[in-house]
This record gives sequence, structure tokens and C-alpha cells, in this order.
Amino acid sequence: MSRLAYGIQLPVQSQSTLYAEPWEAGAGPEDLVAVARAADAAGFAYLACCDHVAVPRRLAPAMSTVWYDPVATLAHLAAVTERARLLSHVAVVGLRHPLVTAKQYATLDHLSGGRLVLGVGAGHVREEFEALGADFERRGAVLDEVIDALRAALGPEEFPEHHGERYDFAGLGQRPRPAQPHVPVWVGGSSPAAVRRAALKGDGWLPQGDPRDRLAEQVARIRRLREEAGAGGPFTVGAIAEPLYVGRPGWDVGRRTLTGTPEEIAESLRAYRALGVDQIQVRFRSRSRAELIDQIGVFGVEVAPRLD
Repeated sequence: MSRLAYGIQLPVQSQSTLYAEPWEAGAGPEDLVAVARAADAAGFAYLACCDHVAVPRRLAPAMSTVWYDPVATLAHLAAVTERARLLSHVAVVGLRHPLVTAKQYATLDHLSGGRLVLGVGAGHVREEFEALGADFERRGAVLDEVIDALRAALGPEEFPEHHGERYDFAGLGQRPRPAQPHVPVWVGGSSPAAVRRAALKGDGWLPQGDPRDRLAEQVARIRRLREEAGAGGPFTVGAIAEPLYVGRPGWDVGRRTLTGTPEEIAESLRAYRALGVDQIQVRFRSRSRAELIDQIGVFGVEVAPRLD
């Protein structure tokens, strides 16, 4: 069994009250770059960015309106990192025409030397869809078709072709092509429809914070669906771990946060592998950029080698 991979949703670039630390409110591009470089050096499998075009006033107090564009942000970070993959977690691809999405992400993959992982999801903000002329009520069905269209548009053909209910294109060339012969598509969401979509249309699954006691059931369903459909090829099962703090914090990190020695943290995280998980997304509690970078470094040196 291979080592459990670990990635990170970057701070600063999205500042929902669900997870943003207070110090992020005054942070900017230089902080984002420093954290990305630290994660790259510490062996993180990917750097992830979220996607929202516009947040309605009714949701702004909880979600905030700070949501960096994922393509622009990941392209910026591609230039200052060397190894980590670049994950959209997740791109709400139903908000845009698939040829526009393909142009953006194919360029990102080309510029980064093939480091893109395209994470996609259905979205949840009605006003955002309505403002952009997208179909909120049928966003699941739209996403199903968009994934098919993106498979074609991000494939090897210079002139991709797709004929669907909502989108129809052929004879339209797009270059540059992705550097990868196959761009991995990871599907986000934990609803029954999202899990089914991930199993049948994705190369991986990005759950929305399923607790550990629910993961085994979800993973078993994915495996069953893929077996029944005769789906082949590699498939990456993900999980979002509890917040972490390596060591004994001298401040309140919250009751759900995993704390302790590197071995204690690793022992807890190894349990994800036993549930059938291939990669975990980790988040560290921190009071400053310096503390976050220190946590990332300690995790890479002291915890990661124990994840076997």
C-alpha cells in the first residue's frame, strides 16, 4: 500500500468564516506565495484554490467576498513552485461555457508543465448562477454534460468535438494543448448525486468534509458503482482531515483540532488509508503566516514520513 498523499487548500485566496484564520484578512499575494513555496518544499501533493465569481450580499457575512480567481492564482503560483500539482477545489464549471473553461485550464496545464488537476463541482449559490445566465435548478445535469465536454476539449485533439443537449461544438481549434495527455478530473461533493458523478465520470472524488464514520460507506459505494459500470483506470479517493496543529499549542485551537506529537498526528491520519482514502487535504491552525509555514515544514519533515 502506497503512502497516503497530502495536499493543502491555500489560505488567503478564500476567506470563508468556516476556516479562515484572523491573520488572513490582512494578508496578500506575498503571503500566498510564501505559503505555496513552503508547501511545495514540504512535499505536498497539491496546492488548491476555490472558485466563486461573485458572492451575494446575503451570504457575504459568512462566506466573505474574498475569492481569488483559481486560474489566475494557480498560474501565478505555478511560476514560483516546482513540483506540487495545481488543483481547483472546486471549479464551478457550470457557470461558464466549456470552451472558455478548457482554454483557461489547458493554458494553465501548458504553462505549469502538466501539473493541473481539474476539480469540478455543481455549485450552490443561486444568485451567482442567475447573474451569469447559468441554470441553477438543473446544475447537476449541466455539470454532467460539462464534464463530458471538458474531457473532449482538454484531450489531445486540436479541434475537439462535443455534441450535447446544451453545448455543441466542432471544427474550432484551441492551442496550446494541455501538457498532460490526460488531465485528471476530480469531482467534488458528498450528496448521492455527487458521489455517483464522481464514480462514473471522474478520475477522483473530493468529498465535502465527510466525517470519518461516513467515509467507509461512501468509498464502498464508489467502488461498487465503478465495478458495476466496468470503469477502469486509476481513481483517487480524497478526504478532508480535521484541522491540525503539530505539537502542544499554548492557545485555543478548537476542540476538533488534532494536536500532539508527529507520531500521534500520523497515527490518526493513517486511519484514513485504512478507510480506502488515497489523499488527504490538511489544514493547520495558525496565528500568523510564520506559524503556518512552520507547521507546514514540521508536517513535511516529521509527520509525512510516518504516513506509510
